Amino acid sequence: MEEWIGGIWDRFITRVTRREHPEAAVSLREVERSVGVFYRAFGGSTGVRIVAASEERHGARRRLIERIAGSGEKRARASVDAETLRLPEMIALFAERQLNRDLYLWLALLAASDAADCDDDWFVRNQRLSSGLLRRQPALVPRYRRLVEAVLATRPLPATLRGDEAACELAIRTALQHPGSVASLPSCRRPPVPVPLWLHTPPPTGAAGARPQGAVAGSAGGSRPRPGDGKRRAAERVTMPERKSPFLLPFRAESLLSWAEFVRVNRDIDDDEDPDGARAADDLDRLTLADDAGANPASRIRFDLDLPAGAEDELILDDGILLPEWDWRRRALRPDYCRLQTMRARDAAAVPLPPHLRPTAVRIRRQLACLAPARSWLKAQPDGEEIDLDACVRGHADRVAGITASLPASFRALQRHERDLVCLVLADLSLSTDAWVSDTHRVIDVIRDGMLLFGEALTATGDRFAMYGFSSLKRSLVRFHEIKTFDERFDNAVRGRITAIRPGYYTRLGAALRRATTLLAGQPARLRPLLIVSDGKPHDIDHYEGRYAIEDTRMAVIEARRQGIEPFCITIDHAGEDYLPHLFGPTGHTVVKRPEELAFRLPRLYAQLTR
Repeated sequence: MEEWIGGIWDRFITRVTRREHPEAAVSLREVERSVGVFYRAFGGSTGVRIVAASEERHGARRRLIERIAGSGEKRARASVDAETLRLPEMIALFAERQLNRDLYLWLALLAASDAADCDDDWFVRNQRLSSGLLRRQPALVPRYRRLVEAVLATRPLPATLRGDEAACELAIRTALQHPGSVASLPSCRRPPVPVPLWLHTPPPTGAAGARPQGAVAGSAGGSRPRPGDGKRRAAERVTMPERKSPFLLPFRAESLLSWAEFVRVNRDIDDDEDPDGARAADDLDRLTLADDAGANPASRIRFDLDLPAGAEDELILDDGILLPEWDWRRRALRPDYCRLQTMRARDAAAVPLPPHLRPTAVRIRRQLACLAPARSWLKAQPDGEEIDLDACVRGHADRVAGITASLPASFRALQRHERDLVCLVLADLSLSTDAWVSDTHRVIDVIRDGMLLFGEALTATGDRFAMYGFSSLKRSLVRFHEIKTFDERFDNAVRGRITAIRPGYYTRLGAALRRATTLLAGQPARLRPLLIVSDGKPHDIDHYEGRYAIEDTRMAVIEARRQGIEPFCITIDHAGEDYLPHLFGPTGHTVVKRPEELAFRLPRLYAQLTR
C-alpha cells in the first residue's frame, strides 16, 4: 500500500512540477552535426569536441512546489573551454521544437565567438558576445528576439521576488533584450535563475597541480573505453588527504571478523547494477580526483606485468632518433622532445603465407593484376624493335602523292608503363590491439592478416612499399618496428616478421608519423601514400592525451602533406568520425565498421587510392 501511494504521489508531483515540454524536445544527438558545422563555420576551433554537459546545482530560488518535490535543483548549462563545448544533452524548454533547435544553434554561435583569454565576468561576457554576434550577423536578430521572448516567459517576474532578487532579475531581463546595456549585475544573496541563452563560466578547479608524468591513467595501451552516457562532468584535482591520525591506536581489525561476515546471501538488488558509477556521478556536483603518490597499489604492479619486456622481444637497430612534438597551447614545436628507436623482431622465423589466407590472396592478386605495369606498342616511331607496316604503307602513299615526310617514322617501339608510386604502411601495435573482436580473432590478428594480404596485393601490382609498426612508452621511448624496408622483397622472412609482431604499450602517433614521413620523403616518386592502420585515438601515459595528442597528430599530418605525402587513416574505432575529420580531413580516413573485414578491405582501399 505504501509503495502504491508513493508511486501515485511521485507521478502527480512530477507532472505538476514539470516545466518542460517533452513532446517538443530536441536532443544533442539529433543536432550534433549541425551544431558542429555552425560552431566551426563561425570561427570555433576544429579541435574542440562537442559533448553533453552534466547537470549541476545552480542554487537559485525555486518554486514552493519544486522544493516540496525536491526537483529543479540541477540544470545542465552550456560552457566552452579549450578542449570541449558542453551543451545540454536535451532541450525541451519551449513548446515549439524549432525554438529548442534554435537554442542549440545560438549557443554554438555564442561559443564560437568566445575568447578564452577574456577576464570579464559571466554577465558582462555574455552581453558582449551576444551584442557582437548580432552586430556581425544581422540576420540572426529576428531569431534571437524570438528566443528572448520565449526565455522571458519562463523566468520569474520581478514583482514576485524580493528587493535584491527583483533588481537582479530586472537587470538580466534588460541585458537579454538589449545586450551590452547593463554594466554590472546587482549583488544578490542567492544566484539568479540560470539563463539558457548564455554560456556558463565554470568555477576554477582545485590548485593541486598537474598530474605527474609517471601517473597511470586509464587502462594500458589506451584501449577503447566502455560505452557510457558521453556526458562531460565537472572535476577538480586535490592533494591526497593525510589519513594518519595521532589519536588512532593500532589494532588487529581481523580479530573483529566472525563467520557471519562470510555467509553468502542472495540479494534482490545486484551490487554491480551501476559498475561504472555513472548514477553516483550524476548525484555529485563535482568529481574530485587525487593522486596517491605514496601508495603502491597492486593495480600498478599488474599494469607493469601486462607490458612486454622491451629488452627481450626486439633487436634494437639504432641509438634513437630525436623528434619534435607540437604543443598546441604554446603553438610551437618542442625540438628534440621525443626519442624514437628503430627495432626489429629478434628471432622471427621465415614462414609462408598462412593457409587460411591463400584463397583470399589469390583472389586479390587477380583483382589487382590490372594495376601491374604493362607494355604497349608505340606506332610510327623513328626507331624501334619492329617495322610498322601501316606507317610504311602510309609513307609510300605520301611519296606517290608528292608529300615528303620530314623524318621517316616506320617502326614500332615497345614501351613499359611504370607506376610512379611508393607506399608506406604504418600499423598501430599498442596494447589496445590485444582486444578481441570475435570469438577467434583479436585486433592484432586482424592487423597481421591485413598486412600479409596487403603485401601480396602490392607484390601483384609491382609497387614499391615498406611496412612499419609503432608503439610508445612516454616520450622517451617511441618504438618503431621495422617489418619491411623499401629495398627488401616481400618474402617469407618479411612474413615471419609480420607474424612475430606483438601488442604492447601506447599510441604516440605524432612521432611515428614524423619518422614515417621522413622515410617516405626520401623515395623519388610522384605519388607517395602513407597508410595508417589504427584502432583508437593517439594516447600515452604522460601528458600525451586529449587535445594535446590530437593536435600533435594533426600537425604531423600537415607536415607530411607539405612534403607531398598523403596520409590516409584506416581505423576500426567506431568513434573515429568524432576526431578523424579534424586529423586527416573529410576524405583522408575511413572507418571499418566490422574489424574482421579489415584484412580484406585494406588492399581494396589501396587500389582505390592509387588508381
